[in-house]
Amino acid sequence: MNVLTSAAAKLSAYNRDSVLSASPARLLTMLYDRLLLDLTRGEAAGTLRVELWDGAEGLLQLYGYLADLIVGGMIERDPAKVREAIELAEPLRRTWHEAAALLPAAATTTEADRDLGVA
Repeated sequence: MNVLTSAAAKLSAYNRDSVLSASPARLLTMLYDRLLLDLTRGEAAGTLRVELWDGAEGLLQLYGYLADLIVGGMIERDPAKVREAIELAEPLRRTWHEAAALLPAAATTTEADRDLGVA
């Protein structure tokens, strides 16, 4: 195993462990972080597995709309459309980060879920 493969394997294990050990509130904030990253890369809709979550269809529609804005903005050379996509997604990401930060560190997963309204 070369150095790059070893580093990639360690990063993959770290990411996996981060997801598996995260509270539902943290998972939600991670989702929005990834949404903004994927939107800037144009990858969001292709990675969403709608069969795993009842609300995924609505999220897929949001991804689609945001992707349309970004692609349209690029084709038309209209930065206002890209800004609109970011302006729609960023407050959602920020709000969930703020909500997660308000949870007591010692709260159980069930308590944290109820506080955020997450199923």
